[in-house]
Amino acid sequence: MRLSLPINTIINLPRPLLLLGPPSSRCRFSTVAFRPSSLLHIPVVVSRNLWFSMMTTTVRVLAEEGEDKRSKLSVELKEKIEITEKEREIFDRLLGTLRFCNLDTQLRVAGGWVRDKLLGRESDDIDIAIDNMYGSEFLDRLKEYLASRGEQVQGGTVIERNPDQSKHLETAKMRIYNQWIDFVNLRSEEYTESSRIPTMKFGTAKEDAYRRDLTINSLFYNINTGSIEDLTERGIDDLKSGRIVTPLPAKATFLDDPLRVLRAIRFGARFGFTLDEELKHDASSEEVRVALGEKISRERIGNEIDLMISGNGPVSAVTYLCDLKLFGVVFAFPSSSEPAPSENCGSLCKAFSEAMWSLIQTPGLGKFSGEQRRLALYAALFLPFRKTVYKDNKGKLIPVVNHIFKFSLKRKTSDAETVINIHRTTERFLSLIYSLQLKSCAQLDNLDWAKDILEHWKSISSDDPEIPETSKVRVLTGFLLRDIKDFWRVALLTSLLLSTVDGMKEDQETGHVDFQLDKLRESYLTIEETICELGLDNIWDVKPLVNGREIMEIAELKGGYHIREWQQKLLTWQLAYPNGTSEECKDWMRQVKAKRQRTE
Repeated sequence: MRLSLPINTIINLPRPLLLLGPPSSRCRFSTVAFRPSSLLHIPVVVSRNLWFSMMTTTVRVLAEEGEDKRSKLSVELKEKIEITEKEREIFDRLLGTLRFCNLDTQLRVAGGWVRDKLLGRESDDIDIAIDNMYGSEFLDRLKEYLASRGEQVQGGTVIERNPDQSKHLETAKMRIYNQWIDFVNLRSEEYTESSRIPTMKFGTAKEDAYRRDLTINSLFYNINTGSIEDLTERGIDDLKSGRIVTPLPAKATFLDDPLRVLRAIRFGARFGFTLDEELKHDASSEEVRVALGEKISRERIGNEIDLMISGNGPVSAVTYLCDLKLFGVVFAFPSSSEPAPSENCGSLCKAFSEAMWSLIQTPGLGKFSGEQRRLALYAALFLPFRKTVYKDNKGKLIPVVNHIFKFSLKRKTSDAETVINIHRTTERFLSLIYSLQLKSCAQLDNLDWAKDILEHWKSISSDDPEIPETSKVRVLTGFLLRDIKDFWRVALLTSLLLSTVDGMKEDQETGHVDFQLDKLRESYLTIEETICELGLDNIWDVKPLVNGREIMEIAELKGGYHIREWQQKLLTWQLAYPNGTSEECKDWMRQVKAKRQRTE
């Protein structure tokens, strides 16, 4: 059930206009379909860095230049905010608390929930702004009211201020009807020049609106009156026209809290909105760039970047980071990096990530999980740095990608490990692409990364002249896939991208390189089919035919390096004979042992 509540009558909404869609690779415009409802059609200017048509079979990745290369898109605003049944029950409990406790208090839903509802999107991000008391005080009153009704309180808690973790305001949280709700007081903020930690005080709703990062996030929904409040007097207009604008002058806003630069980029990329010209000019200034690097914790920077990469406009986000000269600030390198990154490295990173984004969205090109998609984009973004290293405190050479994740973004160690492993596997996949496409073993005899494996295979094939030559590619690919596991499709895509620019100088401007993604898709599907025909999909889940204890018994070993050597030999045999049994594998092992003893 949905209840429609009217927008405040002081907001004048225009007549519907023609709905236009993003330019696809085959046509200038397409149509965007929405569910039937009472909607407004609003013209919006959006970036054309990459609009991927899901029905297009051929996509060319070309970097766009200049503001003149923009297309107009129509965004639809709801005439009425649609309140779900659960939201109505939540709001009823909040208003019931006011009546029960005889409170002269205004309750407003702030920010993102209002924006998303007007855009026709569902949102579970309900933040309640209170005009005359702290969130913890209102939470106590709410608990009293619910107790009077015999309703159980779900997980009420108060999160204290923690400026060291960029938490500047006490927030009360509570679950109501299995929905987490945040409660905070309306406030105004003052910043010092040396810190992004503001001085907080109670403020009016208008002051609270103006302290917000963007006008589209400054809207309130007044629960008491059932109306939208646009107190900056431009939030609705900017939402209609798809503009990313700060309520106050952009430079002062960013210097007060430089994290807002990244939030502006993230929301611009997420909605396909256009960053205001003044905002872009000020965001790219040296003062703001220095402030972002010095005043904002790397955890907060990393969180914003991760939201960009995980969102629906990662290429636009990376493009903005490059255009606003923030790429080097966000993805900071250690001074000892070898080779040192070039000034234009961001353009190559953008080109790879744009191509990867197109590939992983191709219908029929495999289903990638959210985590695989996220790390695939990181792997493509940092592909130009796969051979770049730096010296740690002990003088050890470490991949610079590890530094970016660990120190520049403060992300999970597992993210760095996975991306580095994708890069390592990518180099190996390159040596197998030709053989996997043609189902041939040509050019596989001199692979540096597989010398021991090839020696084991030669030993097996010399004793069995009937073993098919194609078993060699199965063995090599099997070892590769057992290392990368379920990220092998990501590694394959990455290697195909790398094959396109193989031999280029990777520090050159590549914004206009044609990756010929239609050919890469065809190659990917051919190789994927070959791998599946070889029975290697999920090969990492296949258990060894001979376990460690049995190896020690048959080879008469007590442990050490020789066990690992035997494990590699036995895995080679198992990959060469996919239908072989455990006993056959053990018999082969005994024969090899006996042959070695005779030779010795």
